[in-house]
Amino acid sequence: MKIKQIRDIIRKDVPIYYRRLFTGILELDLMGKNIERDIDFTIETMPTGLNRISITIAEPVDYPLVPLLRELKQFITNLDENGGLPG
Repeated sequence: MKIKQIRDIIRKDVPIYYRRLFTGILELDLMGKNIERDIDFTIETMPTGLNRISITIAEPVDYPLVPLLRELKQFITNLDENGGLPG
């Protein structure tokens, strides 16, 4: 399993300043097959300054969920740190 990208990322307006809500399209490479799924994710800044990421994938993926979510959280963290998410 390889995460290619999350494209068409849109930030939704949320009145809570420490919570950022995004939608996009997740592109995966699973055993040579390209798969696209709609994804929603939230980045919430905790009082300690750490970010907590919550992810919802619209349709089932034929891959174990725990390793996929772990990789996605790291991918989203890297996007956020490198300025790859809409402001």
